[in-house]
Amino acid sequence: MSLLRQGSQYIAIGLLQLLLDWTLFVITSAAGLPVAPANLLGRVSGALLGFWLNGRHTFATQGQQRHGWKRFIRFSIWWLAMTAISTWLIAITADTLGLRYAWLAKPVVEAGLAFVSFFLLRHLVYR
Repeated sequence: MSLLRQGSQYIAIGLLQLLLDWTLFVITSAAGLPVAPANLLGRVSGALLGFWLNGRHTFATQGQQRHGWKRFIRFSIWWLAMTAISTWLIAITADTLGLRYAWLAKPVVEAGLAFVSFFLLRHLVYR
């Protein structure tokens, strides 16, 4: 698989994930849900979309989808670690700067995590 092709598909799918994740985070936190559960809800939704799309398109080889329980377990372990980091950073931002800044910080936090995640997904989850 071409790193360039995988990278571009990963970015496109990641933008869809981020849009879903961020939208749910903003709507639920604006409605009064605390920041940590709102972030978790957004990340769960984005993760499920991303696992399916990346396994079906980005990391598929020769038309063979990359799903299954073994990969899902590896994905879940990776996702829990990234979610803990994301939630911690978003909660700190909300506590120190306020909710509106947390809304603005979320895409930045998620973009940084996505960069690291690509290589972990490519070599540990969808191999």
